[in-house]
Amino acid sequence: GYHADRWKNLLIPYSSPTKSYFDTSGEDPFCMYNYLLDITTWNKSTRRGFIKVKITDYAGNTVESQMNSEASTFQQYKRVKILTGFHQDIENIAKISLTYSTKTLIGPKYKLRILQMKLKSLNNPKR
Repeated sequence: GYHADRWKNLLIPYSSPTKSYFDTSGEDPFCMYNYLLDITTWNKSTRRGFIKVKITDYAGNTVESQMNSEASTFQQYKRVKILTGFHQDIENIAKISLTYSTKTLIGPKYKLRILQMKLKSLNNPKR
């Protein structure tokens, strides 16, 4: 991880305003491993909801992303890119599971039909 107090001394000398964003977890060692989920759906009607991603390696180790704070809109044949973060890095992915939720307690349950999906590690882009 990075100590935030050390970044202050690096950023202050710049004359123009500088913004830095640090994505951390709430658990020790506080680092996050980020992935970009790129999916195309083929539902005829538009769906709004949240995606949770679970990845498993060949040894059976599993990590699950947090639910996004904002709902995504899924339209037929439109690509949607979602940033997901995990508390642990999985190097050799054997299985990817997606859970779609509208976060409503009443009403019909909808399915999200995936036409194409790509999961790319942002920490290790060569994977």
